Amino acid sequence: MFISEAYAQAAGATAGGLDSLQQFLPLVLIFVVFYFLLLRPQQKKMKAHREMVAQLRRGDRVLTQGGILGQINKVISDSEVSVEIAEGVRVRMTRSAITEVLAKTEPVAGAAKDAKSDGDVASETAEGPKVEEKKTSFLGKLLGKN
Repeated sequence: MFISEAYAQAAGATAGGLDSLQQFLPLVLIFVVFYFLLLRPQQKKMKAHREMVAQLRRGDRVLTQGGILGQINKVISDSEVSVEIAEGVRVRMTRSAITEVLAKTEPVAGAAKDAKSDGDVASETAEGPKVEEKKTSFLGKLLGKN
């Protein structure tokens, strides 16, 4: 009642541009923190998983999303593999269902020989006596029993 309307309007008009920036600054800061704490690590994790899945090959021991341990028996296509989960039990699954590679296999010997010169191949063939490995079941290997 005692304050004139012109005075009240002038007070609101002086704090125009700076106030709007101060209102959005907390939202911008929250988004930046959200990006560095959640989005960026998730993107790195997804990239690493894509690279791991692309490098799968026959003989790799893997862990599936369902918690099943197995060995890749055959790479069927770019999106599917055949995994042997027990002796004689093979399951066909998508590559993306594999969460972790427990043990990688060595590259195929034929591919390594093609890349080397003839002199290097001759030195590889002179190996010592071969030692036979004791056969253990898959469950025995998991439990560490020999």
